[in-house]
Amino acid sequence: MEEMKDRERERERESSQVNNEFLLEALKTENLDQFRTEFLEMHPYDQAQFYTSLSDEFRSVIYTYLSPEEMADLFENIEIDEEDYESLLAEMNPSYAADMLSHMYADDAADVLNEINDEQAVSYLTIMDDEAASEIQELLNYEESTAGSIMTTEFIAIEANETARSAMQILKREAPDAETIYYVFVTDQEKKLLGVLSLRTLIIADEDALIGDLMDDRVVSVPVSEDQEEVARKIRDYNFLAVPVVDFQNHLLGIITVDDIIDVMDEEASDDYSKLAGISDLDHVDKSPFSAAKKRLPWLVILLFLGLLTASLIGRFEETLSQKAILAVFIPLIGGMAGNTGTQALAVAVRGIATGELEQESKWKLVLREAGTGLIIGLTCGIAIIFIVYFWQKDLMLGLLVGISIFITLIVATLAGSIVPLLMHKMKIDPAVASGPFITTINDLISILIYFGLATLLMGYLL
Repeated sequence: MEEMKDRERERERESSQVNNEFLLEALKTENLDQFRTEFLEMHPYDQAQFYTSLSDEFRSVIYTYLSPEEMADLFENIEIDEEDYESLLAEMNPSYAADMLSHMYADDAADVLNEINDEQAVSYLTIMDDEAASEIQELLNYEESTAGSIMTTEFIAIEANETARSAMQILKREAPDAETIYYVFVTDQEKKLLGVLSLRTLIIADEDALIGDLMDDRVVSVPVSEDQEEVARKIRDYNFLAVPVVDFQNHLLGIITVDDIIDVMDEEASDDYSKLAGISDLDHVDKSPFSAAKKRLPWLVILLFLGLLTASLIGRFEETLSQKAILAVFIPLIGGMAGNTGTQALAVAVRGIATGELEQESKWKLVLREAGTGLIIGLTCGIAIIFIVYFWQKDLMLGLLVGISIFITLIVATLAGSIVPLLMHKMKIDPAVASGPFITTINDLISILIYFGLATLLMGYLL
């Protein structure tokens, strides 16, 4: 089965490569008709992939071959670094770029304008169609990462007093400009959300039936100020294709479609993973080593100083080490085990917070469960290391020291890994900031303190 999939993917790659070569040749020979015939039959995603692979010279030719409306379909599927939007738009004639943006769905156009400098964005809004500019400007006014900032205003809404026949006429008229037609939202004369109607229900309904009688009034909506992560959870939990966005008076302002939510989930996952890795941004691969270093240095500098603190702590137990040099051998073992266990507990806690699972159960249940897990892991590893050290060094007390240290350390490390993100979440700080490297370094400090503290107390019993 896997071999068949691999062969299929290989055929698709080969077909795409041949097609791209054909299009490139058409650009080189300035064969407009041949290029348009082949290019416009491609999926917009494939068009975008081809477009971004071209040099500036060939992209400038494409702007003369495609209308702004055709370019808008391509641009909605483009996947580039944020800073590249500005340079791509700068390649186009300003009126062409503004016209293209006005033909994009308002939410997609707003996303593009959010990535360029304010002066350039204002200039495009000024010269584009007034109606389109007004819709895009409205979305730009909403706070970033909220429902309002990712919603689209291209949706179909029908008043409750319409009949199914008139509703179908409205649907046919407005469908070309709507982002989705699978849901029809029902409002009153004041544009307040009353219910929702599926396209299937509308098609099979009696033509004279009132929309108010056909609709489902148990409609699930989200406030315009809702965080995009909460919106993503709601769409995931209810398996919606789209969810309506309302203001505090329940006026229907827009909708958020599942394709936008997929982008949000990808963005949030990338953001959380970046923080867990101790990096400010992993959304794209940096072209410059200086840019990559700039993002990684802040956390590494913090960890450097925490590492110095760990070294200083070991230095305070220099006398203990001088009496029993073999103790130094087990420092990496205990520190590594503490870091690994803490990171595992951290991952469980951060995932629970991110997916909303912890909202459905007591936070203390998680802490108690992790404490129990740490106890079992610590006891198992502690007993195992006692026997290993005893048979290796023929020193039972040394084995007991290392075993007890690991036992206590793993319990504390597991608790730290689960409690720290919960406390951060309670303080309205992103729990992913309690990154793996950060928790690992903190647990290094704790493990060293426990290990050498016990060693100092038991020094008289060591051989």
